[in-house]
Amino acid sequence: MYMQLGAEFVGTFILIFMATAGPIVNQKYNNAETLIGNAACSGLAVMIIILSTGHISGAHLNPSVTIAFATLRHFPWIQVPAYIATQVSASICASFALKGVFHPFISGGVTVPSVSVGQAFALEFFITFNLLFVVTAVATDTRAVSISLHPPR
Repeated sequence: MYMQLGAEFVGTFILIFMATAGPIVNQKYNNAETLIGNAACSGLAVMIIILSTGHISGAHLNPSVTIAFATLRHFPWIQVPAYIATQVSASICASFALKGVFHPFISGGVTVPSVSVGQAFALEFFITFNLLFVVTAVATDTRAVSISLHPPR
């Protein structure tokens, strides 16, 4: 269990650090990285984490994913609190590491919604729903695993 939590900590730390560092660098250097670069930071970080730690911890990286897997009975509920505590701890540590690296210029990593609180909540809800829909479909569908492991001849 400690190895799983360690892998989850490292994976979540890397994701939060990379996904937030990209926009900070982009803002610091007058949009030199662009929106595509910001998206690539997050996407490549997720790919690297899944490939390097997915076989150890499942690379949930997000409490919503952990809860979704447990709800669908693909992850034991007894481990959910430890995973969530690890993910939150890693996120906090990554935030402090970013502050240490980019202080005093850190405003690029701050998310401030330009809509109402209700609209921001609704957007986050629907975006998270789409994320979990795809993640759980791909990660829990035995046909997807069987096709990828045994391509048709």
